[in-house]
Amino acid sequence: MKIIECVPNFSEGRDLGTVEALAATLRKTSGVKLLDVSADADHNRCVLTFIGAPERIVEGAMSVSEEALARIDMRLHKGIHPRIGAVDVVPFIPLGDASMSDAVAVAHRFGRGFAAKTAVPVYFYGEAALQADRKRLPAVRRGGYEGLAERFKNPAWRPDAGEPFFHARWGATAVGARIPLIAFNVNLNSTDPAFAREIACSVRESNGGFPAVKAIGLFLKSKNCVQVSMNLTDFRETSIRTVFDFIDAMARSRGVDVLHSELIGLLPRDALSGVTPEYLKLIDFTEDRIIEFHL
Repeated sequence: MKIIECVPNFSEGRDLGTVEALAATLRKTSGVKLLDVSADADHNRCVLTFIGAPERIVEGAMSVSEEALARIDMRLHKGIHPRIGAVDVVPFIPLGDASMSDAVAVAHRFGRGFAAKTAVPVYFYGEAALQADRKRLPAVRRGGYEGLAERFKNPAWRPDAGEPFFHARWGATAVGARIPLIAFNVNLNSTDPAFAREIACSVRESNGGFPAVKAIGLFLKSKNCVQVSMNLTDFRETSIRTVFDFIDAMARSRGVDVLHSELIGLLPRDALSGVTPEYLKLIDFTEDRIIEFHL
């Protein structure tokens, strides 16, 4: 059976009424199943995970994205996570018998339909990218929401769907297709953001660190500690244990302990091969955070 997973990221993590409204929209959308809702006040961001057949997943993504546009105003948004819009990122992931080409087709269908219906400019990234320089999400988001108006003046950065018009309330949206990604954060018993950035620089691929790892170092005001926030874009290249062990060792070398780690959304069962949630100091982890539990 062909199943597509969708993991939209919305620029709201403090107003839990809005987060619940987004979740409620998916719960009442026929043919899709909501698997997880994660919200973070410091990042000011929420991530919803849901699955469905290719023909139903687009409807679910459209419904929840329209609800987000009705509730989120980027002119009021402040957070520590990179973002370009209210509906910031909408990735589609093939599961079951679905292929990557199925996920790409769904991404293009949603992205073009969303831009046509809402006038929000859309960039395609990942396997859905139409231009080589837009394949990597950080390249699409470079300059952030605040830099969009200037970016739209450059013909080379015309959106893939929709017009290059800056909607101050909504910004733009990145729509993509990819393999399962692990959003994994490690919180440290330190208040020094420079140290977190140093670790992030050491671990991320773009600075000569581990393959398929993106990382940023952040200070979490609500927890009074620093965080190394990561996306493992291919856990087969770099495992969750590898990055955890590296961060733990680097922290200990400075007399700093790992407080705990956290998973945003779900992960494949194989990602935990050879390691336990307890070893990783994962908080709030239950079996239903494993993708295959729902298939």
